Amino acid sequence: MGLGAVVLSLGFLALLLIIMAKNGLGGLGWDFLTRSDSTDPATAGVWGAVKGSLLTMMVTLALSFPMGVLAAVYLEEFAPRNRWVDWVEVSINNLAAVPSIIFGLLGLAVFINVMHLPRSSPLVGGMTLALMTMPVIVISGRNAIKAVPPSIRDAALAIGASPVQTVFHHVVPLALPGILTGTIIGMARALGETAPLLMIGMRAFVATPADGVTAPSSVLPMQIFLWSDEIDKAFVQNTSAAIIVLLAFLLAMNGVAIYLRNKFETRW
Repeated sequence: MGLGAVVLSLGFLALLLIIMAKNGLGGLGWDFLTRSDSTDPATAGVWGAVKGSLLTMMVTLALSFPMGVLAAVYLEEFAPRNRWVDWVEVSINNLAAVPSIIFGLLGLAVFINVMHLPRSSPLVGGMTLALMTMPVIVISGRNAIKAVPPSIRDAALAIGASPVQTVFHHVVPLALPGILTGTIIGMARALGETAPLLMIGMRAFVATPADGVTAPSSVLPMQIFLWSDEIDKAFVQNTSAAIIVLLAFLLAMNGVAIYLRNKFETRW
């Protein structure tokens, strides 16, 4: 039964890939990869959305990874066991299950309406997705830190290391592969999100690639959503080709993360 479930899942995935390849491979080309959005399907491309996704993911990673790891280290190694910490732990677990559109509403209310940051920008998109990604990194980071044997801590303390040195010189390096695994999952989820970005205005038509994190931009999932809603049937090929580009982007990003995870992996 387990093997049948795996085969069935892979069958659906293979069917999706075959359909996308059939509809979209003919539209893939250098012009499609280097042009930006257009009202004419023959001249439309994905470079603007790819650049927007790259900038958004850079902001998301720069914010969520250090804060998530530091929060996991504090909660697992230094936080006292009291009601306040228990409340924080429950809140983090609940945030990991909150629908993504709620984070979009939060980004709209705080980052745009209160802080007056530029709408439709990778900066606001990255900050919103960082809020959504950080609970996943915190939970996976705590599990990875908890999996490090206590003997590592005892040995470091026995030779004179301080508690802070023990954590950051011994425990965190050994837990880093597990932390990176959670980061991969969180970033993969953020890359494919559309609902939060709808709320902060990244649905706008942007014909010029962003020249920075504060410039108006689109992202690949949003570009696919916009093209799939077009009346012109010629956009069907562009939509399928953009899905192929998104899958390639996701595989490349995960490949780099998996390489880094394996590089830092240490067996004990």
